[in-house]
Amino acid sequence: MSRYTGRCACGAVTATIEGEAFAVRQCWCRQCQQIAAGSPTANAMFATDAVALQGELASTSYTAASGNTLTQSFCGKCGTHVMGQSSARPQFRTIRLGFIDTPNDLAPQVAIWTDDAPAWAVIDPALERFPRQPPPPPAAKA
Repeated sequence: MSRYTGRCACGAVTATIEGEAFAVRQCWCRQCQQIAAGSPTANAMFATDAVALQGELASTSYTAASGNTLTQSFCGKCGTHVMGQSSARPQFRTIRLGFIDTPNDLAPQVAIWTDDAPAWAVIDPALERFPRQPPPPPAAKA
């Protein structure tokens, strides 16, 4: 079983993650581009109960193009993005790779919402692609 730790830029929010990522994705939706200064976000999806957060998070919620309610959480002190949560998948927490201390083994496998990517975007041709909302990741192995 893998174990990851994470922290925001100022150290006010930390995390311990016990378990494997169900999916690692680049997201090119417009909301993620706004978060990532025009680029995609890079995210790892973990089981909700595998993620233990300490510190105070700020958050904002909105209806995404998928029709789901997305809640974006970040450190209220320094603004580091920590995670996203979808109303359609409460069993997962989508952790931003930049928040994880050493995400080196969490390379994206999939690029999603590629229809929203700008014309100049460079998307690794080795990644599986979804023009819009991808199917849910596979369930945990018993």
